[in-house]
Amino acid sequence: MHRTTHGPSSRSALRSALSALLAVTASLGAGAAPAAAVQRGAPPPSAPCTGGTGPYQWELEEKLGLPQDGRQSAEDCEAIRALQRRLGVEPADGRATVATYRMLLVEEARKNPNAKGECPVDRGTVTCVDLNRQLLWMQNGRRVVFAPIPVRTGKRGYETRTGWHEVYWRNKDHVSTIYADAPMPYAQFFNGGQALHGTYEDLFTTGSGGCVSMYVKDAERLWKLLDVGSRIYVWGVKPGTGTARSLPTPSEPTPSAAEERDNRLVAEGFGADGIEVTWTPATPLTPADGRG
Repeated sequence: MHRTTHGPSSRSALRSALSALLAVTASLGAGAAPAAAVQRGAPPPSAPCTGGTGPYQWELEEKLGLPQDGRQSAEDCEAIRALQRRLGVEPADGRATVATYRMLLVEEARKNPNAKGECPVDRGTVTCVDLNRQLLWMQNGRRVVFAPIPVRTGKRGYETRTGWHEVYWRNKDHVSTIYADAPMPYAQFFNGGQALHGTYEDLFTTGSGGCVSMYVKDAERLWKLLDVGSRIYVWGVKPGTGTARSLPTPSEPTPSAAEERDNRLVAEGFGADGIEVTWTPATPLTPADGRG
């Protein structure tokens, strides 16, 4: 039998070749793994932001620190869409809508809705209804126990009555006898036919007939916290109505230019002519005659 003997130089060359092969294999493997990981874990590319210029373009540009020109840009669209996603506003398309602006005002109020001290803090638990900002929250002294939510209050001529009230009658499945059997879920009446209740209507484009209406999910949560005898305090003037009805309200400081602008925008967003009224202020009111 013939045996081939490799010398030291042959063995060294073989080891070098094997090492080079292993290095190439490892390099290929290391390069392929991250590429596959990126492909598996990368989020899908964001859809193009297509929302055009909206009615609150100028105001949202200001609040978001964007260049203020009142015209939609790619930068504006992306920033507004990110805001809409954070606030849960649909559609989140980057357009500067009234709903986006109003929900931003709600978010701004949540840190301290009673910063001006307009809702009394010395009466225990109170449901506060701020007509100026179209907000409702509940507080016990200085502690907020129900965070601010957007509401829709009375239109011009049918303003929500200001002052102190108490819930005197409740009906979880109430329907209006004035507005064509319109549903008023979780209705809690506090003054004549005026009530806190849920609505399936758009809060931001219609007015109410005097009630304080809110999203149904919010009305349900509030229902669980209130009862007959629960106290409600209403103050201010809904933008666009220009009058406060019923009891006097605490004196209010002269609003700043920014507050005046916000008031005007709220009035536009909570339009006062979105519903047909089939009653007059002389119409007798009973709990069954709740107006929405």
